Amino acid sequence: MYVPSREALPAPEAAGVAEMAPIQLRTSDGLVLTSWYAPPNGQKQVVVLFHGNAGTLAGRAFKARYFLDAGYGVLLVGYRGFGENPGKPTEQGLYIDARTALRHMLDQGYHPKDIILYGESLGSGVATQMAWEQAGTFSQNNEPFAALILEAPFTSMGAAAANHYPWLPAQYLVKDRYDSLSKIDQIGTALYIMHGAQDRTVPQSHGRILFDQASEPKESHWIEPARHVDVYDFGAWVSLSKWLKTIK
Repeated sequence: MYVPSREALPAPEAAGVAEMAPIQLRTSDGLVLTSWYAPPNGQKQVVVLFHGNAGTLAGRAFKARYFLDAGYGVLLVGYRGFGENPGKPTEQGLYIDARTALRHMLDQGYHPKDIILYGESLGSGVATQMAWEQAGTFSQNNEPFAALILEAPFTSMGAAAANHYPWLPAQYLVKDRYDSLSKIDQIGTALYIMHGAQDRTVPQSHGRILFDQASEPKESHWIEPARHVDVYDFGAWVSLSKWLKTIK
């Protein structure tokens, strides 16, 4: 489930995002984790990006580049156990990491409506959880985040595992569940899902099921030639950037 790189992060400028800077955040369970951050240009919002199960946040710098060039701030969230960050990734651990990152943004003076959540693959489960918590009973003020963007999302980790191991009761064997399907209609904010039709890691059917379950407002972009990690090679930003202009 988790395939983190343990290599040291390069400098942000070496990854093509020179305006970003490393920040260290302490989690509620005592870990100090490195993320990368750049503030927005003017009145734009901040995109908080939760990446997938492999590599590190540096491998998502090219995605941050699109948002930075459009004037958005970006926080690339570093997980426990990825790069040189201490700890071991688990579902509850990544939720703690995500809450820590979002609490930092709120402590810096941002309001929930200033923050757009972005979840890629595994990160879709983390981002959906954060949107659900903010909109629901765990929120201090019940004000939702500005939007939730999901790239190649799964309905739950168990369902995704069942696609790969159909001869096993995989959905009952997976400990970390990331059950987005049970939460997606309770996020209380605008939803955007993009998913490649040739995705063999998380079949597009997962994204379509989530989209059908979600409440309005919502928009989807089903990308016929794209696989799991290459939606930006097939014009994903063009559609996404148009939609972002509708988010207030």
